[in-house]
Amino acid sequence: MGRPAVAALGRRRLIHETDEGVLMAVEAEKDIADLLGRVRGGDQPALAELFAKHRDKLRRMVQLRLDPRLTGRVSPSDVLQEAYIDALKRIDHYFEKPDQPFFGWLRLVVGQRLADVHREHLAQKRDIGQEVSIDRGATAADSACLAACLLGNGSSPSHAAARTESFARLEQALAAMDPLDREVLALRHFEELSNTETASLLGVQPAAASKRYVRALARLKQILETIPGFTG
Repeated sequence: MGRPAVAALGRRRLIHETDEGVLMAVEAEKDIADLLGRVRGGDQPALAELFAKHRDKLRRMVQLRLDPRLTGRVSPSDVLQEAYIDALKRIDHYFEKPDQPFFGWLRLVVGQRLADVHREHLAQKRDIGQEVSIDRGATAADSACLAACLLGNGSSPSHAAARTESFARLEQALAAMDPLDREVLALRHFEELSNTETASLLGVQPAAASKRYVRALARLKQILETIPGFTG
């Protein structure tokens, strides 16, 4: 993903919602509320339907935050399958606080499963020194995960050395970012969540989340200008 792609996505994400988009969001919320009512009544297929509605967003979350060292050993589908089982077992916990956004609760379940996967498969603990604490979220997006996502996995062996150097430089630059700015960038830019969803997950006002996203996106573009291969 080069700078033009970053800029294009940034512009797209900053466009205000249209009236039609707001109407669709309201209809979606009503649909989710109806499904939750069925789940509360013991309708297990309704939970499967709810999970399916959020699957794409949850998959992007896992793809971004799954440690690169687990590539080939654990897939996002594996994590989501186990997380769905967790949700089945713990759905009563959600109804103890029914005012919380269901997506936020479901994301927390997936995040906890992802943390369990990391503990199970990685003998060496993840470096949490530069990670931001997210009360409602998941494993915070660290600089290594973001760097791996930006560089991708398509380099040929002949470019392996150059890619390793670029990865190290990119990871170092991302690690120097404010942790909360890096997390906003992960949520808005990579997971493609709305500003409202991002603000809710981080426990900040939408205006603050939007301001941080603009700042983080500008910083990301500055970083990519220093990395070989990200040319305009």
